[in-house]
Amino acid sequence: MDTVDVVLPCLDEAAALPGVLAALPSGYRAIVVDNGSTDGSPEIAAAHGATVVQEARKGYGAAVHAGLEHARSDIVCFLDADGSLDPAELVPLVGAVARGAQLAVGRRVPVGRGVWPWHARAGNLVLATLLRRRGLPVSDIAPARAVRRRDLLDLGVRDRAFGYPLELLLRAAEARWRVVELDVAYRPRAAGTRSKVSGSVRGTVRAVRDMAGVLR
Repeated sequence: MDTVDVVLPCLDEAAALPGVLAALPSGYRAIVVDNGSTDGSPEIAAAHGATVVQEARKGYGAAVHAGLEHARSDIVCFLDADGSLDPAELVPLVGAVARGAQLAVGRRVPVGRGVWPWHARAGNLVLATLLRRRGLPVSDIAPARAVRRRDLLDLGVRDRAFGYPLELLLRAAEARWRVVELDVAYRPRAAGTRSKVSGSVRGTVRAVRDMAGVLR
């Protein structure tokens, strides 16, 4: 199989990056998009063999899009850099795209209690319900995904904040893409890291607000 680029949006993930990068399967190449870290994340990523891209515009979508533009492989993956997801889970997602799916996304399955806080699960449920009402049968907002680079660029996702994942799925539904959803184990984050979204009620509310904005 050809090399697969893996885009890892990053904001202060120094504690998690060594483990995440070491766990990438053979043939998967890391592109760490630093979004203003102050904990030495870019240097750690580079020391562990990742290509580091700097993105000055703040926001998850800005980091994802910068990584997409920098990627060169036919199929590109996207993964959180906090250690909550095993990079090996990308292999089945890539396989689904190689077999004809236009988008393969991860459906989080918590490995224990407390991994996925109630407020984050509630926000995800609300958004997934809205997606199903629009004809896309998914149950998660895709923290891990695989897609052909050209297809995603042509889809024209515009949001550059937390609304990016939802807009991607909405546009995929409108384009009648074949979307495959596969289970991925959702684990505790690396020691010393905290989710910018689900780590607090405030963070979750902000993310849901950004995502709901793309529905207007």
